[in-house]
Amino acid sequence: MSKILYLECNSGISGDMTVGALLDLGADQEALVEALDSMGLHGYHLHFGRKETCGLDAFDFDVHLEEESGHSHGKDHPHEHVHGQEESHSHEHIHGQEESHPHEHVHSHSHIHRNLYDVYEIIDRLKSGEHVKEMARKMFRIVAEAESKAHGLSIDQVHFHEVGAIDSIIDIVSVAVCMDNLDIQDVVVSPLSEGHGHVHCQHGVLPVPVPATANIVSACGLELRFTDNNGEMVTPTGAAIAAALRTRKELPASCRLIKIGMGAGNRVFNQANVLRAMLLEDSSKEAPLEGIREEMKVETSGNPMWVLETNLDDSTGEMLGFAMEALLEAGAADVWYTPIFMKKNRPAYQLSVLCHDSVRKLLEDILFTQTTTIGIRRHKVERTVMEREIRMVKTEDGIVKVKICSHKGKCFCYPEYESVGEICKKTGKDFQSVYWEARRAAELS
Repeated sequence: MSKILYLECNSGISGDMTVGALLDLGADQEALVEALDSMGLHGYHLHFGRKETCGLDAFDFDVHLEEESGHSHGKDHPHEHVHGQEESHSHEHIHGQEESHPHEHVHSHSHIHRNLYDVYEIIDRLKSGEHVKEMARKMFRIVAEAESKAHGLSIDQVHFHEVGAIDSIIDIVSVAVCMDNLDIQDVVVSPLSEGHGHVHCQHGVLPVPVPATANIVSACGLELRFTDNNGEMVTPTGAAIAAALRTRKELPASCRLIKIGMGAGNRVFNQANVLRAMLLEDSSKEAPLEGIREEMKVETSGNPMWVLETNLDDSTGEMLGFAMEALLEAGAADVWYTPIFMKKNRPAYQLSVLCHDSVRKLLEDILFTQTTTIGIRRHKVERTVMEREIRMVKTEDGIVKVKICSHKGKCFCYPEYESVGEICKKTGKDFQSVYWEARRAAELS
């Protein structure tokens, strides 16, 4: 039976609470520390411990940032470490490694201003599977899009203050590493309980839910449940984690409860401030996997995009391959190479990039940085696309991600390459057999 993770967010959700709950479920702490060390970040140490809240024993995970004076500080958003609060059990502190560049301190909490591409570069150093890195990138991209809308900026102009700081990079990457370690494919998220009032942040006094959180909830179809608690219960990082991990809307008709993990928060509410993560097995006769729309913005005719083009006759094959990966990770809709001949009859390639305006400047920066080009052509284009959604379907060999496209009442199912490849590696089956099995399962769902 497939495992299902149920995140019960009756006290909201944040990055550190999620990591704590996953570690309490049995994720390997040593493997997590080893993965985080591989990114080469410095200026922090990790806190692993236990905490009692409303009589419940929960896992307490935190990232403490180290100041130049030698003191350390926990994070300042609501669910994080509060100074002077007693802990009921012993704990560990593990120090991060040093980077070669000096650590920048902003507002006494070491919040470095980084854009999305800076964060991607840090994630790329992670010594974990590509699907772990992609999960982390997806969470950051959800936050970037929400902050972009909140501040009226393009994504490449968004510089993260809190989410781009070390503590939240650690939180998001830790969630991705722990999910992979627990080998969980299916996730259901309860409605997110949120408080009311206002919070103080770098931009001033903001209403609860803060704009970035509200944008994520709206764009990703998450449900909110407002409570009488004063203050923020759902952070932008927590909302992004919930949106990125969720694969189905509802639990099966019946389940077998395997294990419970609880991650502790630090604010005091009327109820126990914990995120409860339940590991379940589907015990119903048939467990349909409801498709969750992953691409929330469906394009229609007349929606303009950009095509960026440049001719390259002095870039190596490795350089071109890396540039394509970087462009796709940063949000390009498509990237392709065309063989051409340039002046003096030199064999060369035309690199073409299809993208939305929100990421055009970021992609141009990648082209200038990762290739030898000194100039980029661009022109607007329009395209007509089918309505699309990503659906997780169950086959006899495991869960496969399938793209479902529809046009004039007809549906077309296309299993995703990476998802099919993972099944082939695990089972030893040939690609074509797994592909068509996933396609048939999607057509019948």
